[in-house]
Amino acid sequence: MPKKGITGHDGWVVTEALATALVALEQLPPKHQPRTHMDEIRKLLAAGSPPATVNLHLAQAKCRLFPDLNPEAIYREYGIGDGQG
Repeated sequence: MPKKGITGHDGWVVTEALATALVALEQLPPKHQPRTHMDEIRKLLAAGSPPATVNLHLAQAKCRLFPDLNPEAIYREYGIGDGQG
């Protein structure tokens, strides 16, 4: 069976890349954050993911970028695991 797209899981790759990029840009000092681009990245992420999973992708990206931080705290930061997500 032929694979869809280039990798066979293009949507997943793009979703993970967008989430990781957004979390990384959020770490910049506010005056250096490209807010317009960040808003556009957030829109692309939301358009390509079920609404309930956007925060999950962002939390997972932050866990990958900051492996020394407490994962439970990161998930709570994104409203996951405290009855909100």
